[in-house]
Amino acid sequence: MTSVTEEEILASYPQINAPTEQTGYTCNLTDEQKTTLAHLKVSLEAMGYTDRLDEATLLRFLRARKFDLFKAQEMFVNCEKWRKEFGVNDILTTFHYDEKPLVASLYPQYYHKTDKDGRPVYYEELGKVDLTKMLTITTQERMLKNLAWEYESMTRYRLPACSRKSGYLVETSCTIMDLKGITISAISQVSAYVREASVIGQNYYPERMGKFYLINAPFGFATAFRLFKPFLDPVTVAKISILGSSYSKELLKQIPPNNLPTKFGGQSEATDEELYLNDVGPWREAKYIGPEGEAPRVFKTN
Repeated sequence: MTSVTEEEILASYPQINAPTEQTGYTCNLTDEQKTTLAHLKVSLEAMGYTDRLDEATLLRFLRARKFDLFKAQEMFVNCEKWRKEFGVNDILTTFHYDEKPLVASLYPQYYHKTDKDGRPVYYEELGKVDLTKMLTITTQERMLKNLAWEYESMTRYRLPACSRKSGYLVETSCTIMDLKGITISAISQVSAYVREASVIGQNYYPERMGKFYLINAPFGFATAFRLFKPFLDPVTVAKISILGSSYSKELLKQIPPNNLPTKFGGQSEATDEELYLNDVGPWREAKYIGPEGEAPRVFKTN
């Protein structure tokens, strides 16, 4: 990772979101939201914080807390405390997940290209998980460290490159979670990890979900999900699509055929090993790589 400053990276790609009717984004703020944003930045600076105070970042915390100034401030402070305690601020250089090539086939998690809105697409094949075998070669703590590493890599490398390619600020990802072959046993095996991973995503990387597709959902899954909908944020629910085995048509509405792997009904040809480890996207293309440099890999290559 280069020693380039946060300011230099931010200045190298668009900071304005694509036009939207929704308020609370850099492209569409009400006067009241502008005032709240200014107050949040001033209060955090008074508390001694100097990093991650750009408008887009602060707005993500504000949107996550419905523009409640004090709740957003509390969320930011808790996030900074976690970053320090979990070693996140320098995790891109200090953490090496050398077991990833082995772990990948037991719990496939990977990024591959972008969707039609320019977002990086993240895949998770939950139905293939074999936590028993995984825990013989890694630990849940290291799995969570890898998760934080990936979030940091997305923030510092993937999203800036995607923003340069799109011509506007891209700050969310598109997630496809494949439940093919999922069993009650597998769910119970991985539930503790998924719960901890969800806490990290919701509390420390707010407003990073753009679209979320659950594919190959087993019979009755959608019905069960509807029972929980009243307890979920409507904004979050609107981003989630639950699809059965006939999902390709819906995915292709959001992801260009050349970007969607053939295994999911697209035309992007790649073996499982290539998908798991190659990390293909604008962040690997020289013309979209900025002062931050090319995205590193979490494991050492020969």
